[in-house]
This record gives sequence, structure tokens and C-alpha cells, in this order.
Amino acid sequence: MNRIFSGIQPTGNLHLGNYLGAVRNWVDLQHDYECIYCVVDLHAITVWQDPAELRDSTREVTAALIAAGIDPEKNIIFNQSQNPDHAQLAWIFNCVARLGWLNRMTQFKEKAGKHRENASVGLYAYPNLMAADILAYKGTHVPVGEDQKQHLELCRDIAQKFNNDFAVDFFPITEPLILGEATRVMSLRDGSAKMSKSDPSDYSRINFTDGPDEIALKIRKARTDPEPLPSEAAGFEGRPEAANLVGIYAALSGQALDAALAEVGGRQFSEFKKMLSDVCVGVLGPIGTEMRRLVAEPHHIDAILHRGAERARAISRPILDEVMDIVGFVHPLDD
Repeated sequence: MNRIFSGIQPTGNLHLGNYLGAVRNWVDLQHDYECIYCVVDLHAITVWQDPAELRDSTREVTAALIAAGIDPEKNIIFNQSQNPDHAQLAWIFNCVARLGWLNRMTQFKEKAGKHRENASVGLYAYPNLMAADILAYKGTHVPVGEDQKQHLELCRDIAQKFNNDFAVDFFPITEPLILGEATRVMSLRDGSAKMSKSDPSDYSRINFTDGPDEIALKIRKARTDPEPLPSEAAGFEGRPEAANLVGIYAALSGQALDAALAEVGGRQFSEFKKMLSDVCVGVLGPIGTEMRRLVAEPHHIDAILHRGAERARAISRPILDEVMDIVGFVHPLDD
């Protein structure tokens, strides 16, 4: 059985970049794989989080996944902290992974910056917990973006070393799942910067919760240039904003970039932005409406997360029991 594990941070303010970069793919994957989708709140606290905001963001992200089309009955959706098997396996992996492996993780260097000595141990050991997230379910495939490839390589190294250290063929060597050409969504105000919730300008991004009028306004205000749109990709040279907007249009309308350019090439931005607004509202509008409805019912969201955690632990607990036997721990037998 091919089993996918994917995690998403409970950061709130999910936006178009999150949708095209991850969530849309998760919706498609549920038809062909056994999928476990996790809101990774343990990862979130590797940096300081306001407790009330963390709780609200966890529910908001869950609502967004369901509103986007992920079926919580067909798939498992839960928040990481409700299954302690992740943390327990992560400690075992802390003792399997080598210090030199973690020292090579570029994301830690980027996030810790010049204040490395003040970074939390959790931020440093983050990749070991990510490996535990996947291998607690013997995940066979993980959809990964460019920024997560190094972490998946570490997961594979940990699985291989555990198997070698204990002379077992236990953990799978998880494979990356490459889902065609990646849609890298850039800021609506700066085509050279990635769309981000941390950008101080709300006009830089389209949020899941934006209504039709807000979406249309943000697209109207999106930075452009005075030239008509090109008919070929080579015409985007030196025009990052044009490339970004046409890339968004192609992705949301389900077209290859060349097909989108054949449709919009030669048009002025004033005409094209109306087309882009229509497709954005058509795709994101219903998601935002359903998401707002779900967020207004926190008890319903909590029940989905709790049930998902029970289903997740039904898979991970027997696997962790086997790990404990392999390692040599004495532990109580199940009733």
C-alpha cells in the first residue's frame, strides 16, 4: 500500500501560494493514495507562538484543507500534538541521526540566521521530527517542494541507518513525489519575492479568506509593466510580474503555460487582469466561503481533528511498539 504523509504548518493566513504549491496537489492525491494529512503544531513551536493564536491557526488551517476539497472521512486529518508517537519516535531518531547530518541542513542556517546560539534545540532537531512524522506511519511517498528535499534526504538516511544499525528491514526508504512542474507563486507587489503571509502588505497576496471584491481589488492593484503580454515564455525576460500573473492564470485555469500564453499573448494588462480575477474568484471564492463557515464551528473542527488523531494512532502505535522491541526497550503489552 502506497501511503502519503504530508504536513502543513498552522501559521494562519493561508494564501494562493499555499494553494497552488501544496493544497491543490493534496486534493488530487487523495484519489490514488492512502493519505495522512497533519497540521504540524509541534514543528510550529520550534519558534515562539502565541498559544491562543496557535490554537486558532490550527483550526483555520484544518478548515482550509477541508474547504479546498480534502475529505476527512476518506483521509486522516489531525494535528500532530494529539499523537504522542511522533515525539517518542523523534527521540529515538535523535539517537540515530548524526550531528554532522543536522549541521548541513540549510533551512536551520536560514531560520536561525546570525542568532544561531539563541535558536531552540527544537529548531535544530526539526528534521528528525519530520522523519518521525513520516516513518511513524511507514510513509512510502512524500510530496516535496524544493525547500523540503534536503529534509526528505535526511529522513531516508535515518531510515537506512536504523535498518543497518539493528540489522532489520523495517522502515521504508521514502520516495519523493514530484507532481509535475511546480507553481512558484510570487508576490503581487514584487515579482522577484515569494508570496508570503509575513509580507507587511496584504496586497502582496490573495488569502483563502478573501472575498470576490478583495480578490478583484488585489489583482487590479498588482504590479505590472506597460507592455502587452508576450506570446512566448521567452518574452518574460526582465518581466517577473508578468511571468507571475500569467503563471497564476495558467495554474488556476488548468493550462500549460504555453497554452495560456497562446490565449492571452498580445493583450493589455487591463484586459488580462479581468480574466485573472474571474478565474481566481471562480476557484478560491467557494473555498473561502466554506472555510469561513467551518471556522465558525470550532467544535466541529476539533471533533474532526480528534477522530483523525485516533485513526492516525491506530496506524502508528503498532509500528512504534515494533520499534521499541527492535531497540530493546521493555514496555507494557497492549491489553
